[in-house]
Amino acid sequence: MSVLEGKKILLGITAGIAAYKTASLVRLFIKAGAQVKVILTPAAKDFVTPLTLSTLSKNEVISSFTKDEDENSMWNNHVELGLWADFMLIAPATANTLSKMASGASENFLLATYLSAKCPVYFAPAMDLDMHNHPATQKSFEILQSFGNTMIPAEAGELASGLVGPGRMAEPETILKFIEAHLLKKMPLRNKKILITAGPTYEAIDPVRFIGNHSSGKMGFELAKEAAKLGAEVILISGPTHLNVDLPEIELIRVTSAGEMYDAVHRFYQNVDIVIAAAAVSDYRPKVVAAQKMKKRDSALSIELEPTKDILASLGALKKHQKLIGFALETTNELAHASGKLERKNLDFIVLNSLNDEGAGFKKDTNKISIITKTEVKNFQLKSKTEVARDILNEIINLADE
Repeated sequence: MSVLEGKKILLGITAGIAAYKTASLVRLFIKAGAQVKVILTPAAKDFVTPLTLSTLSKNEVISSFTKDEDENSMWNNHVELGLWADFMLIAPATANTLSKMASGASENFLLATYLSAKCPVYFAPAMDLDMHNHPATQKSFEILQSFGNTMIPAEAGELASGLVGPGRMAEPETILKFIEAHLLKKMPLRNKKILITAGPTYEAIDPVRFIGNHSSGKMGFELAKEAAKLGAEVILISGPTHLNVDLPEIELIRVTSAGEMYDAVHRFYQNVDIVIAAAAVSDYRPKVVAAQKMKKRDSALSIELEPTKDILASLGALKKHQKLIGFALETTNELAHASGKLERKNLDFIVLNSLNDEGAGFKKDTNKISIITKTEVKNFQLKSKTEVARDILNEIINLADE
């Protein structure tokens, strides 16, 4: 399966003779399983037709802010397109367009979309030899790459003018392979299976009431989304939470109790490479669950509790090839308690949260963590839970490289 499977690609085509190659490029992207939307500069329509590209991409081709034949029509939203794409490719990228991209000009729909794009941007230069080698063009290459854009180098060969040298747009097959290789470098967890637990568990007292905690599941869900971005196949086992995720790389399994989470985790454990136990699992449950709703009484009520199965300890005892990551939420003697849990449960490292830290803990969008291994403690500043997820996953990647 290609790394482009399911990717949303925004292809910008400018007015160069190499535009004729883009029909083949669209076909290759579609064959790889990607979705493709095409933007043509107005002059590019002299080299390749919107009809050809819309037929191949199965999407309407856009070349202006409104439909040319109806100036009163709804405008095409360049910001929305820039947010839709997983990445943008401008091919062919002429010297004229590259210069305008580098200077921030926004005189057509393609340039406006480029300036709005939040996704990675690739560009494949295409021009004649002297234009390619001119200092102004070389400066455009330099500026655009300094912006974080990625250049797909032009190839050397016979050019439209009859000159021979660099300037030919890379062939469609070369562009495809270049982007696939570049994306794979950014996906160090590709071909890895990661099991992540998230959220609270609820332990029934009767059909109405339960023992639970304040976990929202945000940390576990952010870990799942960031792991998927890094190429992992994710199994997310979540206790009760309002959160959802709609990514093909993530299989979401919902459970309620600690016992259900224990069973679900063990069902997948032998076939995963990494486990991140971010769920706030109940330590105790009622020994007897009432079959009917318990009525309020004037006298005190006592409920006998028994321990739930220790999911993390059970995984540590069975650990073979897996990397096992735990979480510890503490209020006193934080480092000592977390370090003890690391040893007892045979973890590769443990993530410590303290409820004494402002902005950390349940229901917040931020977190402040320490990562504890058997040899060191790494302290991190208060960050968004998305950034915290990246920090944790980077530590896991470092484990794999050791």
